[in-house]
Amino acid sequence: MISVLFQTESHFPVGRKKVIDAVTDVLGGKVKGKTEVGISVVGDRQMRQLNKKYRNVGDTTDVLSFGINEAQDNGPFVDPPDGILRLGDIVISYPQAVAGAAEENKLVDDKIIELVLHGLNHLLGIHHPE
Repeated sequence: MISVLFQTESHFPVGRKKVIDAVTDVLGGKVKGKTEVGISVVGDRQMRQLNKKYRNVGDTTDVLSFGINEAQDNGPFVDPPDGILRLGDIVISYPQAVAGAAEENKLVDDKIIELVLHGLNHLLGIHHPE
């Protein structure tokens, strides 16, 4: 079973079901057992704060991902007693998604899905060259 914990502010109209279905489809072919991932859609002010705090970058960005085990120097946690694989959190900037969608002539929900799946790849250990 795959659980997607989805949070967005009410003034950011996002097709939750479409995003959750896309994540579930991708994870269904890559993980086994109970798995959990969090998705938050935020504004540029909050994204800028996160980017500054965790990446020391004073600007906004379109997507950030925070893996559960990324910040640990001694390796990953032991398997959780409840048996749920918690991948981490993906944060999307709604204003950046809107701008990207307009630039690429896409629907905003489709751009958000693209960004979420990009963040999900990071949580799964698939990275792009910096």
